[in-house]
Amino acid sequence: MDLKSIKNKLNALQTQGQKKEKVDYSKYLWKPKQEGKYQIRIVPSKLDKNNPFREVFLHYGFSKFPIYALTNWGEKDPIVEFASQLRKTNDKENWKLAKKIEPKMRVFAPVIVRGEEDKGVRLWEFGKEIYMQLLGIADDEDYGDYTDINEGRDFTLEAVTGDIGGRQGLKSSIRIKPKTSPLSTDKDDIKSWLSEQPDILELQSNYKMPFDKMKETLQNWLNPEDASEEVETDEEEEEVETKSTTAKNDLPWEDEDAKPAKSTKSNYELKTQTKKSKADKFDELFDGE
Repeated sequence: MDLKSIKNKLNALQTQGQKKEKVDYSKYLWKPKQEGKYQIRIVPSKLDKNNPFREVFLHYGFSKFPIYALTNWGEKDPIVEFASQLRKTNDKENWKLAKKIEPKMRVFAPVIVRGEEDKGVRLWEFGKEIYMQLLGIADDEDYGDYTDINEGRDFTLEAVTGDIGGRQGLKSSIRIKPKTSPLSTDKDDIKSWLSEQPDILELQSNYKMPFDKMKETLQNWLNPEDASEEVETDEEEEEVETKSTTAKNDLPWEDEDAKPAKSTKSNYELKTQTKKSKADKFDELFDGE
């Protein structure tokens, strides 16, 4: 008997149907709301004084909202496991699918928004392009540590409307300030900003999709024609469960590779020498889970 699987199933059933307290994410996350210029300061992270950036991985295209990969918490993730199985084959199409379904990286950094200092430190989310720029600037000896509380530097972020993966959305660009400046002249502000910071994984921990539920979501995505034949047995229960797993992660995604992939037919054909049901063949990929 697989005790870990049973424990996951028990936890899923115990929390299913329970109403979770709504979180006002505007208190913890920051993003440009409209076109314009914003001045921000990246703050040293309380989680890692040597690195203000937190890399987080999400699955796109499997549901209405992105799904946080279980690997963020050091747990096994069925979609990651499935992609790994695909890469063990010599099939070109399997490798393409593995790349398509592997989680995409988003990055979070603690920031103070100038003019909104009273709101404290919030997490600014961005993609690989801006991440590379920030790392490159940090590596430039002319700028150095722009998070330094005494001689760091602010950034000007400009948001403009543009095409993002075939749709209109806000695109951001950054420019570092040429002059250094202190994080604040108020020591109490600095002390609270360095210690009182949100943790993105802590915020999302209550909304993690259980392993078995994510496995089912993957299977339905691979064979949507099978999922459409399933009969809903409890609409109210399903609605609550969906809300608990999405956690209002409807943030604007700037990366093309994060664009959700719509599916109207089978995305993958599980091949076997013997006659088995699709469910059996799919489950075999997760033996021991």
